[in-house]
Amino acid sequence: MPRTVLQAARATVQLARAAILGFFSYLFITVLLFTGAVTVLLVGAGILPETVLLVRRLAGAKRRQVAEWTGREIPEAYLPITGTLRQRLRTAVGDPGTRTDLRWMIAYYVYGLLALLAVPLWPVGLVVDGVWCGLLRRRAIVLPLIVRLADLDAAWSTALLKPSRKARLTERVEELTETRAGAIAAHGAELRRIERDLHDGTQARLVSLSLRIGLAKRMYDGDPVAARKLLDDAQDQAEEALTELRHVVRGIHPPILTDRGLAGAVRALAASSGLDVTVTVTGLADGDDGYGDHGDGRRDGPRAPAAVEAAAYFAVAETLTNVARHSGSDRAEVRLDRTATGLRVRVRDEGEGGAEHALAGAAPGAGSGLEPGGSGLLGLRRRVAALDGTVILTSPVGGPTVIEVELPCVW
Repeated sequence: MPRTVLQAARATVQLARAAILGFFSYLFITVLLFTGAVTVLLVGAGILPETVLLVRRLAGAKRRQVAEWTGREIPEAYLPITGTLRQRLRTAVGDPGTRTDLRWMIAYYVYGLLALLAVPLWPVGLVVDGVWCGLLRRRAIVLPLIVRLADLDAAWSTALLKPSRKARLTERVEELTETRAGAIAAHGAELRRIERDLHDGTQARLVSLSLRIGLAKRMYDGDPVAARKLLDDAQDQAEEALTELRHVVRGIHPPILTDRGLAGAVRALAASSGLDVTVTVTGLADGDDGYGDHGDGRRDGPRAPAAVEAAAYFAVAETLTNVARHSGSDRAEVRLDRTATGLRVRVRDEGEGGAEHALAGAAPGAGSGLEPGGSGLLGLRRRVAALDGTVILTSPVGGPTVIEVELPCVW
């Protein structure tokens, strides 16, 4: 009996919160919609997007209530209401999520009254269940109805607030449009970087090399010693040009990824970072040929797609560079985990943190290491988003800083 009373009390609190939200729903439908319609006629349609945003907030509050009660999140699919007034109006009216929220609000106008049924059930339940459980030693039959009312409210809300297939498809198209634009911007920035490196570095050295060889040819008969010195300088410049060219190639797709796989490439990257880096690999190939060998005939595999490996490699490279330059820490941890749906990369340092503030547009902290342009974390996010992945940054002031990258792929 005490446990039943406790469950019923918890359900009553949930129903009371639902009743409060229902009150605002009634107020919105009976008052705001009417006055909103009059305002639209008298003032203009500019208030309509704000009204839709208010509906979204009410629906979001109900989603959170249901998630707290059931432990299961209700997904939401909305198009962002941004841009000019015309664009905002078109999005507010055409978004399938708007129709889903209005359908729930109208239905909630009716079933939101479920909370009122809990009021008479309490005195009846305490008397009937007290006798039923105390004298007859049977299970309570009235107070559990309050819990069922809360379950019913959650079930109906879940069914009504769950985004439709069209809404999910619309959101997905919008998301792909954004990630495609980000991928194009990242690709353009990468091409400009390669062009700049070739023009300012390799091309300049090759031009100088050609001039020195030409001068050496002219001076060879008259002053062979000076000509030989020019040829020695030309050889040094040729080697420097080859070094810079290898650097440019590594920026496109590091050859070490092909030779040693992601785990081996990240270990080499950690060794050359100048930091004390601990690398942990779970479920990934870790051999020289890209396939791990346990020594008993078992081997890890298969490898992730080349694009996924490259994105993971550059994520680690970018993060370790930021740690070395900005964090104030000389230690870092790198984890590579193969998951059922893809690849997870996690980099942690105990530096000064502050990267979250830099990302939000505030003055970068000492440990942020972020650049506001297309490089740094923004460039990393664009590269990962192009593969339908996600980047999660946690970096409070004072540290630690953790960057977690999820890259979906089929193994």
